[in-house]
Amino acid sequence: QVQLMESGGGLVQPGGSLRLSCAASGSIFSIDAMGWYRQTPGNERALVAHILSGGPTTYADSVKGRFAISRDNTKNMVYLQMNKMKPEDTAVYYCNVLVTDQAVRVMRNYWGQGTQVTVSS
Repeated sequence: QVQLMESGGGLVQPGGSLRLSCAASGSIFSIDAMGWYRQTPGNERALVAHILSGGPTTYADSVKGRFAISRDNTKNMVYLQMNKMKPEDTAVYYCNVLVTDQAVRVMRNYWGQGTQVTVSS
């Protein structure tokens, strides 16, 4: 099993910044992909940003130029730096990782518990 611990959510004013962190622990042989998704009431969970083990990144069009995803492979952590935030960024943000299990060497997808981000004056 793999556990994900998210931190960094909260309330921020429009134009402000927040940094989300997610730490993966447990039965990990390797982590292929790491990413952040967000969800608002009545809507499906949607990709915010995604980073592969080799470094290539993908961003939703709505956050390009404002958000930056990064990862620390030595600590099994992924980060989301959110700048120039807008009210429409308000959502629950979920960490997602694609892990090859240490014990059985099977690739599995894991989700964090979610952290609330609210952008409001």
